[in-house]
Amino acid sequence: MKIEYSSKVKAAMDNGKPVVALESTIISHGFPYPENIALANEMEAVIEAEGAVPATIAIIDGVIKCGLEEAELKKLASSGDVMKCSVRDLPLVISEGKTGATTVASTSFIAAKAGIKVFATGGIGGVHRAEEGGNGFDISADLLELSRTPVAVVAAGAKSILDLPATMEVLESYSVPVIGYETDEFPAFHCRTSGLKLPASAGDMDALGKMVAAHFDMELPSGLLVCNPIPHENAMSEEEVEGLIKAAQEEAINAGVKGAAMTPYILGALNRLSGGKTSEVNHALALNNGKVAAKLAAILG
Repeated sequence: MKIEYSSKVKAAMDNGKPVVALESTIISHGFPYPENIALANEMEAVIEAEGAVPATIAIIDGVIKCGLEEAELKKLASSGDVMKCSVRDLPLVISEGKTGATTVASTSFIAAKAGIKVFATGGIGGVHRAEEGGNGFDISADLLELSRTPVAVVAAGAKSILDLPATMEVLESYSVPVIGYETDEFPAFHCRTSGLKLPASAGDMDALGKMVAAHFDMELPSGLLVCNPIPHENAMSEEEVEGLIKAAQEEAINAGVKGAAMTPYILGALNRLSGGKTSEVNHALALNNGKVAAKLAAILG
């Protein structure tokens, strides 16, 4: 599989410096232009401040990129014709020379192929609530990819709009270690808590590094989910978020939204209904995850 590296990422990998992978869907589909470029630059700055090198992953004109140059980032952020790519979509986008943004699943896949062990994102996908559109469970490909790709994914848990207990059950069934960083409770993206107890937790970075290193040393086939809750000062309450989710779900059902379109629709509705607050939370937790991922990458060496 051909991967093109930016000059900065190539130099880091040649010299054994820690590298942190970043997804690109948050740029193309998560925030409007030019706010998305500002966030991408902030993410890179946070990671570099901790001594690691950021590697944003995307498909540009049919080429897998590991680390984006300035012109490539601008194209991804400002173009209206960027496909959201999970793993199954990669051959199509590459063969047709298109531009695509990577999800948690496809970023993990490419990062592993590139030899990058740590990946920072906002929140993973998971099991959708059964009542969404009345069409039963929709399970994100992120969970399957976590089960078969050896990368440590640092995230603020799973998105609040999902069925979190079912998501945890699937992760357990897939033998994916779920570790809380300075928490023993599964974080719910916008919220620090969910009421779900985690199977493992690390009280500091040294402890987390040892857990993750042991996983890689055993050459287990799965990845790991490192749950890093949003900082206290940026968190929303469970009651506030649940009220917003119910209103957004009603809108989605009335609009006939189903399947893969459900998550982006509801996230957009949440942002509108909250007066932009959920977008601010998303921004804050992404930066916090980048910081923790960089520290983890540095300690792993």
